[in-house]
Amino acid sequence: MHYIMNNKENPLVSIISPTYNHEKHISDCIESVLKQTYNNWEMIIIDDGSTDGTFAIAQEYEKKDKRIHAYTQKNVGIFRLGESYNFALSKCKGKYVAILECDDVWLPEKLTMQIEVMEKKPECVLCWGKAYLSSIDLSENYYLAPKNTEDETLFNNKPIGSFLKKFIYTTLIPALTIVIRKDALDSLGGFVQKYNLPLVDIPTTLELLLRGEFAFINQPLGHWRIYPTQVTKTYTGQMTSSYYLLIQEMMQRYPELFAEHGLTKKVIDNHFCDRLVISYSRSGRYKLIRKDFSGARKDYIHSLIHYGFHQPIWKLRSIVGLIMSLFHGDVEWLAKLIGNTSYK
Repeated sequence: MHYIMNNKENPLVSIISPTYNHEKHISDCIESVLKQTYNNWEMIIIDDGSTDGTFAIAQEYEKKDKRIHAYTQKNVGIFRLGESYNFALSKCKGKYVAILECDDVWLPEKLTMQIEVMEKKPECVLCWGKAYLSSIDLSENYYLAPKNTEDETLFNNKPIGSFLKKFIYTTLIPALTIVIRKDALDSLGGFVQKYNLPLVDIPTTLELLLRGEFAFINQPLGHWRIYPTQVTKTYTGQMTSSYYLLIQEMMQRYPELFAEHGLTKKVIDNHFCDRLVISYSRSGRYKLIRKDFSGARKDYIHSLIHYGFHQPIWKLRSIVGLIMSLFHGDVEWLAKLIGNTSYK
């Protein structure tokens, strides 16, 4: 077992790993941490009352490696995810805090690259990089996110706040790549969760974006599993609606910054009308995969009858999906036929 005590050359990294019913994936996740070339870490696993063998697996790893600490709690759900993250944060002893949810995995050099950069750039409050978007068994890697990295200065949020518009439009930072200075996180009062968003990375990153520069690693740092039952596929439309409210609040708090980037109320409203059409159409697709035909119809209809004439191509997709839902069809064969990714 390799273990390096906390020191200036190799500062301790605290890894926060929330989990719920990840019995099939948690071993992959923990093994990817154990294989890190950077050894001075602690892994804090927070099990949200899983009903499968997730916590038992975490406990077995805890027995084998003293850097792993496993906790369980009564299920509070993803809409109180901030509580779970901040409980884990209260246990963190590291200079840096990394995020790794237990259905994702890291590549071996991930922490080494990020901590080296963060140690050289004290002005940076957050480090992030690319991630593979991968099938559930990690056998297929669809593409790298973000795909377009032509402006690394922008991705480094230099000057502070310059990344705001790009981030609002794309929210392209993969959560599994995030490493944050703990003192910067503490200055926020911990992780942020607002407006019934079933996540903490986006609102927390938005707050940090206004407090310091970022450090972007222009290469993949891990695998982000994509499958139809994950949170981002279950609450797709609701997440976009909640994100819209979050951005409206930020505009009220920082009107001059938004105006500097040309982000007027009209621009924001138009952007989110486009995004909501797409989100509800995608949500219908994910529900079709889960054979929730009634739920799929509701989302497809919502995409069609709201938001005016925004995104006509996506409204056409919603019509196709609506027909599929009426006949209990499988839209994934059509996705493959036209060369799009299937999420099955």
